Amino acid sequence: MSTLRTLANRFSCDPQPLEQVAKRYPFRLSDYYASLIQYEGDPIWLQAIPSPDELSDTIQQPDPLDEERLSPVPGLIHRYPDRVVLLTTNCCAVYCRFCMRKRFVGQSEQIPCSLDSIREYLQSHTEIRDLLLSGGDPLLLPLERLGSILEMVRSIPHIEIIRIGSRLPVTDPERITPELCRLLSQYHPLFLNTHFNHSLELTPDAAGACQRLLERGVVLGNQTVLLKGVNDTARDIEQLNRGLLTMRVRPYYLHQMDLVQGTRHFRTPLSSGLTIIDRLRGRLSGLGIPHFMLDLPGGKGKLALQRGVGRQEGSEWVFTNWEGEEVRYPDLPHE
Repeated sequence: MSTLRTLANRFSCDPQPLEQVAKRYPFRLSDYYASLIQYEGDPIWLQAIPSPDELSDTIQQPDPLDEERLSPVPGLIHRYPDRVVLLTTNCCAVYCRFCMRKRFVGQSEQIPCSLDSIREYLQSHTEIRDLLLSGGDPLLLPLERLGSILEMVRSIPHIEIIRIGSRLPVTDPERITPELCRLLSQYHPLFLNTHFNHSLELTPDAAGACQRLLERGVVLGNQTVLLKGVNDTARDIEQLNRGLLTMRVRPYYLHQMDLVQGTRHFRTPLSSGLTIIDRLRGRLSGLGIPHFMLDLPGGKGKLALQRGVGRQEGSEWVFTNWEGEEVRYPDLPHE
């Protein structure tokens, strides 16, 4: 793993401000992802290297999606009737500076949870048919641990779909080993959404990791987060999504930044994402156009944004969620 001192030497910058941020929000960077950085402040640097801006965000909340309130047993989030998220680990190959779980990722090796308690909850809630393994990065788990979790989930008859969220094909593709892919292939139907944010990440190594997963029947999608200064133009997203399609990775979501404390400097106004989607139409087939998604604050669920959805009241938008409830969202001024 690369250190901040190593990076500071490589790019002739002062490591002290970076280390100060890392005391609050942990830093971790794979050697592979570090090798993609071309200059200080480039799209890879901004995603992975601490910024003093993280400490100046006193407006946003650590858990704006109310995941802790929606956790009936430790390690499980139950927001929608038929879907749950199982948090498997606090670790990632890279601690992304825009992480939605910035409040705890990197704080310890493993989320304190009991598979027995989780199994009991899942068995008693027969409405659950879709389970997402998240974290942290589930694919960093030892194969034995990951296999135990997958076996437990597959033993519950009413759970039909297993999904995994992993950035490992992007941040440390060598860890997508044949052994890992072979393990995953035992638990179909299995879907994996990875997390490419910029075309600089579309390397031969990343393509090879995706190919190994595809050869074992894993269906691949991609969820991009819209990040100011990283990928907030239609050209950025077009280049990224064209490249993803050639790798047989379907662009799935373009996420509006969550209102997570320490990430405000990455936020863009909603109009930016809407304009990007407008400009992609006609330039890409429908295969390459993702849904522009907003995760509503307060755990009120995801909303697909398009022109005409919601109404603006001053600096806020008012949206109606899947339950018919009106939810307010504080937008940024148009830039």
